[in-house]
Amino acid sequence: MVMKRFKFAAVGAALVLSLTACAGEGAGSTSEETGAAGGDGGEKSVGVAMPTETSERWIADGNAVKEGLEGAGYTVDLQYAGDDIPTQSQQIDQMITKGVDLLIVASIDGTALSSQLQAAADAGIPVIAYDRLIRDTENVDHYVTFDNYKVGVQQATSLLVGLGLQTADGAEGTATGPFNVELFAGSLDDNNAHFFWDGAYDTLKPFIDSGKIVVPSGQTTIEQAATLRWLQETAQKRMEDLLTGSYSGGEKVDGVLSPYDGISRGIITALQNAGYGSGDSKMPIITGQDAEIASVKLIRDGVQFATIFKDTRKLAAQAVAASEDFLSGAEPEANDTKTYHNGVKVVPSYLLESDIVYADNIQSLLIDTEYWTEEQVASGQA
Repeated sequence: MVMKRFKFAAVGAALVLSLTACAGEGAGSTSEETGAAGGDGGEKSVGVAMPTETSERWIADGNAVKEGLEGAGYTVDLQYAGDDIPTQSQQIDQMITKGVDLLIVASIDGTALSSQLQAAADAGIPVIAYDRLIRDTENVDHYVTFDNYKVGVQQATSLLVGLGLQTADGAEGTATGPFNVELFAGSLDDNNAHFFWDGAYDTLKPFIDSGKIVVPSGQTTIEQAATLRWLQETAQKRMEDLLTGSYSGGEKVDGVLSPYDGISRGIITALQNAGYGSGDSKMPIITGQDAEIASVKLIRDGVQFATIFKDTRKLAAQAVAASEDFLSGAEPEANDTKTYHNGVKVVPSYLLESDIVYADNIQSLLIDTEYWTEEQVASGQA
C-alpha cells in the first residue's frame, strides 16, 4: 500500500515531530529524545497486535506504528489477526513467549484477552491499548485513542447538516422535517462502538423527540443497530431488510447514521440496488468514519455525504511516544484520567481530536496534509 501518508522521514523523525505539534510531548520526553535523532531503542522489542488487514485503516495504523517504533530503534513484531479472536490471543501469547518488552494491542474483542494480559503482567510487560479499550482487566497500563464520544457527536452533526436541520457552524438550520432516518452502530464487542453510539444518539435525540427525525423501523437501541465485526456485507443485509420491512409503502429514506465507511458502503449498495441515486430518487444523507479512500471518492462524487477523519499518523505517534516512555521507565502522558473505565479501573488515556470531512474540505483536510493524494481521491484507490 504505497501512500504519501507514510512519510515518516525515513526513521520516524517526522512522526515524533507531528506529535509534538499536535498533541504535546510525552512525559519525560523532548522532541530530541523521542527518536528525532534516530532513536535509542537498543535491543528492546515491541509486539503490535492489530485486528485485521481487511480495513485499510488498520493497515495504515500497523504500518505507521511499526515505522515509528523502528525509527526509534526498537525491534517490532507486527501481527494481524484476520478479525479472529483465537488468532489474536495466540499471537499475543507468542509475543509474550518470545519476550517482547512492551505490547501495543488493538483488540478484536476488548473482553477476550484477560489471560494473555495476566501473563504479560506476570512477565513485567506493559500494555498499551490502541484505539480500542481493553476491558475487564487491571493489566492494561495506558490507552491511546481519539475522543470517541465526540466522534459520535460529529457523525450525528454531519447527518443534521446534510438534512438541513443544522448548519456546519452549529446554528439551527432552515429545514423542519420530518425526515426518515435509520441508525447503524458498530460491533458490540468493540468498546468504541458504544462511545460512538452514545455521542451520536445524544445529539440526535432532541430531534427525534421533537418529531423532526423519525425512525420508521423503530430500531433505536444499539443492540438493534449493531453491526457485528463492522462488516460491510452485514450492514448491506440489514439495510435491505429495513427497506423491505419499513419502506415497502413508498416511503423514502432521507438519512442514515453510519459509524464507519465500510458500513456506509454496504448501506449505499443496498440503497442503490433499491433505486436510490438514480433518476429522480436522491441518495439519502449518509455518514461514515475513517476517511477510507473509496468513501472519500464517494463523498466527492456526492454519493456519501460525510466521514470522520481520524489521522492515524497522530495516533501512531502518540503510541510511539507512550512506548518510549514506558521502555525508559517514565510515565506516559495522559490527558484524560476519568472517562475510560474498563470495568476494573480507569485506564489513563491520551485522546486525540478528529474532523468532519465534507466534499468542500477534502482538499484542506486530506490532500493538503498528504494523507491522500489528489490522484488517490480521484480514483478512489490507494
